[in-house]
Amino acid sequence: MLRRLLLCHAPRRHYSSSFSFALPLYSPTFAVFGANTGVGKTLVSAGLAASLLRSAGASPSTVLYLKPLQTGFPADSDAGFLFRRVPSFLRPSHAAPLIATLDTLSVSPSVETPPRSPEEAAFSYDGEGEVVRKQLVCRTLYAWREAVSPHLAAEREGMAVEDAHVRSRLAACLVDGENLGNGEGEMWKLVETAGGVASPGPSGTLQCDLYRPFRLPTILVGDGRLGGISSTLSAYETLLLRGYDVSAVILEDRCLSNDKFLLSYLRNRVPVLVLPPIPEDPSDDLTDWFSESSSVFGLLKDALQSFHFTRIQRLNSMQRKSKNLLWWPFTQHNLVPLDSVTVIDSRCGESFSAYKVKDNKMMMTPQFDACASWWTQGPDSNLQIELARDMGYAAARYGHVMFPENAHEPALRCAELLLGGVGKDWASRVYYSDNGSTAIEIALKMAFRKFSLDHGILVGSDKSISNERNIQLKVLALAGSYHGDTLGAMEAQAPSAYTSFLQQPWYSGRGLFLTPPTVFIKNETCTLSLPQWIQHGHLSPGDKCFLSLAEVFCKTRDSSSAADLYSIYISQQLSEYSLSSNREHIAALIMEPVIQGAGGMHMIDPLFQRVLVQECRNRKIPVIFDEVFTGFWRLGVESASELLGCLPDIACYAKLMTGGIIPLAATVTTEAVFEAFESDSKLTALLHGHSYTAHAMGCSAAVKAIQWFRDPSTNSNLYFDQMKLNELWDDTLVNQLSSLPNVRRVVSLGTLCAIELKADGSDAGYASLYARSLIQQLREEDAIYVRPLGNVIYLMCGPCTARDICTEQLSKVYRRISSFNPVH
Repeated sequence: MLRRLLLCHAPRRHYSSSFSFALPLYSPTFAVFGANTGVGKTLVSAGLAASLLRSAGASPSTVLYLKPLQTGFPADSDAGFLFRRVPSFLRPSHAAPLIATLDTLSVSPSVETPPRSPEEAAFSYDGEGEVVRKQLVCRTLYAWREAVSPHLAAEREGMAVEDAHVRSRLAACLVDGENLGNGEGEMWKLVETAGGVASPGPSGTLQCDLYRPFRLPTILVGDGRLGGISSTLSAYETLLLRGYDVSAVILEDRCLSNDKFLLSYLRNRVPVLVLPPIPEDPSDDLTDWFSESSSVFGLLKDALQSFHFTRIQRLNSMQRKSKNLLWWPFTQHNLVPLDSVTVIDSRCGESFSAYKVKDNKMMMTPQFDACASWWTQGPDSNLQIELARDMGYAAARYGHVMFPENAHEPALRCAELLLGGVGKDWASRVYYSDNGSTAIEIALKMAFRKFSLDHGILVGSDKSISNERNIQLKVLALAGSYHGDTLGAMEAQAPSAYTSFLQQPWYSGRGLFLTPPTVFIKNETCTLSLPQWIQHGHLSPGDKCFLSLAEVFCKTRDSSSAADLYSIYISQQLSEYSLSSNREHIAALIMEPVIQGAGGMHMIDPLFQRVLVQECRNRKIPVIFDEVFTGFWRLGVESASELLGCLPDIACYAKLMTGGIIPLAATVTTEAVFEAFESDSKLTALLHGHSYTAHAMGCSAAVKAIQWFRDPSTNSNLYFDQMKLNELWDDTLVNQLSSLPNVRRVVSLGTLCAIELKADGSDAGYASLYARSLIQQLREEDAIYVRPLGNVIYLMCGPCTARDICTEQLSKVYRRISSFNPVH
């Protein structure tokens, strides 16, 4: 029966580029990493397997040992070692019958005589028999003949294996392994890596990175030899840097007391166990050594059981504790059932690893993060590790240092990249802050100062105020805009759910707010939607429908009748406002270029925004671009100003600037704006900041992310000749979505694809629960973590996300919306 089960599960599967297996969590599963090659990983695996199978009673009844990568095969076969030796290590105390199986799934063509696979052997032992049969399943996934690093063996023997294939096959074995025990007792799974923690896999990816999507709890086999303290600690910190949990360290005693130092250095954070010296005689069958080591392996088993139990207990408690202890932003807690709280164990690249209990089965499920972790996230799994490394370096080098009158390399390098990138050809100064909303408030202060000087409100070298009480400075902004949650930033946006009395009783809306025309895709056509104020104007069909977004952004539209209508309207609104009061001045234009994010993912007609900028230029009104959301490739270019075809005086950046790993913001501005604050008095300086201004970790992360996104060697989506991203969302799917009868509009640009469902009354708008059932299906059944803006569903990826991953997610959304029928 066991042979049939193994044969059934052996065939190759279809491998996708994304890791999409839900991994069972009930069975304790551990990865065995080594501080180096030759430290005894296989001996530890064998000893632990023997200790587990020797346990009295039914639990555990099965041990599944997996060796994903094996070189030196078949002379060296770690799975073969366990298959042959573990049964003998069980004598004489073991009583339960044992069936051991050895299987190899893929063998290099250089292996002249591959061993018969699978092999099976049955063992019975003297003593009072137990009714439960125990199983040892030993499986090698990929094997090469030459005893070298897997990347060299793969290259020399012509059996290359992609990372995705290794991960998918390993995942399949871990999932299929749940069937091996036949429900009789507990199962344990051990995954033994090859070489050291940072040894390359067959593609050249370090094994600590290759297996990172699984984030299996780790047994680190340390090095008891001279120099072993260093290699063990290096391996330990390498695993921690990648987010692994090291559950135990075990090493051979070489009479150098390495274990004592490690235990002291690690301060009891991890159990450190020491094994007796391993016999050097190659003819020794190690039976006596395993007998002598049995108590140590018993302690290791107990430590791992405790780790697993504590982990499961904590995961099971997190939904309830979060409901009792946390206060989530933008969330009505009464609308969040306990079982809908997503418990996130970790993140790797574009996906969460979420803890789920379904049909009483515990599992870790990858979920594509369609919110790009609330619009900040950019890293693929490679960049995530790079960011962690650079931030760790910055923290170790600088800790935190105050910024006024000081300089440090990360802040300077980040400023150089900002001014040479998003600020190229217009900006000369960078002002750091902590988040987008603060960056906006700084920008408003800058703009108001510049306006006041240019219009004679501030006079003299000391910038004294001519008549302070009679002056009110306001903004020109767009309806539907959103610029942050701090009180000053909220004053610069039009009335909305975010600014109501319930949210901000002080809100007065200090500005002139214009309703802009928008662009979207419907029935496969780019359509211009005009607000009420322009409905009476005459526009030709060619001014309202476009074959592509390229036509929408084309600057030839500057001479169209639409441009004339926009100019007349904006000029009229500004003139009427200035005539209505001598005390109130429009002192800044602030807008989100091209896309309004929190306002519902609306695409504003770029022609309208371009005309708006020009009208403000004519009146010496400073222009602020809020690129907190739109900047750094979110819309397919590094700065949305490239799409608009015009430049600001001040621009604000955050979110993707650091790759989404740590908060940092920057307000970038012209020299003329900077000079508006210069004098001999400190009181005219910009008196704004926070204690962590330009913190080294954030600046280091920004340096790495900015360089990574704009480098075609690290960002394969980059069309380098034009410095823009290739299309990430499949045009056919986008058009099909736009043609569905229950879809009102689609916006697809850069890393964003937004779909507004047709809804009316209370079913429409930010507070809508119209799509609730659809969201639940996408989260629970399609493994996409979606958080809508009312009846607007959006998918967001990172600048480096592979197109096929985007297509996979969009296909799922299309299928769901096609059959969506809300129940009220």
